[in-house]
Amino acid sequence: MSDYYELLGVSRDATADEIKKAYRKRARQLHPDVAGPGHEDEFKAVSVAYDVLSDADKRKMYDLGGEDALRGGPGGFPGGDFSDLGGMFQAFFGGGQGRGPISRARRGQDGMVAVPVTLADVAFGATKSVKVDTYVQCATCHGSCCAPGTSPVQCTGCNGQGQVQRVQRSFLGNIMTSVPCPECGGYGTKIVTPCRDCAGEGRNHVRRDIEINVPAGVSTGTRLRLSGQGEAGVGGGPAGDLYAIIQEEQHPSLERDGDDLYTELRVPMTAAALGANLSVETLDGDQEVTVRAGAQSGDDIRLEGLGVGRLRRKGRGDLHVVLTVETPTRLTDRQRELLEELAALRGEDGFVAVEEGLLDRIKNAGKGGKSRKRR
Repeated sequence: MSDYYELLGVSRDATADEIKKAYRKRARQLHPDVAGPGHEDEFKAVSVAYDVLSDADKRKMYDLGGEDALRGGPGGFPGGDFSDLGGMFQAFFGGGQGRGPISRARRGQDGMVAVPVTLADVAFGATKSVKVDTYVQCATCHGSCCAPGTSPVQCTGCNGQGQVQRVQRSFLGNIMTSVPCPECGGYGTKIVTPCRDCAGEGRNHVRRDIEINVPAGVSTGTRLRLSGQGEAGVGGGPAGDLYAIIQEEQHPSLERDGDDLYTELRVPMTAAALGANLSVETLDGDQEVTVRAGAQSGDDIRLEGLGVGRLRRKGRGDLHVVLTVETPTRLTDRQRELLEELAALRGEDGFVAVEEGLLDRIKNAGKGGKSRKRR
């Protein structure tokens, strides 16, 4: 059994770069133009060693159990058939037989579009129509790039192979390399009569409307992927994807917090004291809420199921109605009398109202005086 590390002349803790450099050095030494004939088996062995030690998984298996582990373990080295030395020289020197012509078809680019939505859209879900500047497959040539009734013809420069052979001289001798055919660009065929409608590209630039299904529960920044709705590819290639970016608009009276909504309900002082049934705006229309007697500012009345639909879950959040009790700022003489009478009945008439302006109150405060006295 051969020791792969010894074959390459490296230590067992050699790095990947050290292994690569050692292999290149040994391969040059064993090249037929340098070492002459009779070293094919040795070259094969060195190549096998490099194939194993340059692969992290294979190297780990080899370190654990040698060549036996590689033969028996999953993903191990498959026995090492290196009868095709031309393929090995191609991998090492970058030459040899090419892989054939390349395809004209290329996948289109992905696109991105902003989708403005209202609070109602994200609460219930909606279908939005947006305009997108993009590429679509040419309706005349259907992506073939050729004028109707024509088709690509085989390139005579490479006989349809897409690549041609070049001989390069080096210190190792003449090396055969493959390069893309300069006549057809590596495609193996030529388009003699390109489609006029798309200038031989197989696609056209258009502005089109796209329907986007907005699910309930999305929020600003959510990305929705529309597979195959991006730019059409060149030469009949597949279309890219379109990403819709959600931009939620602010509601005039409702504020969102996750799946829940919050709104302010201003309650007159008398209604807060006596209790009342008041109307509040919701996404489901006006709803009546009951304000209990003695309600205070900051009280939260919770309306279940009137919030935003939950993303990828059933149900909706809640609507929180937060009360703000309003104290009257302007009173008629009669209203003042009634409030004073009420204060007396409640034993709260110890506060004497003093009619004075802002400057008077500031002056009195500076003198230690008080604008309001408590008995």
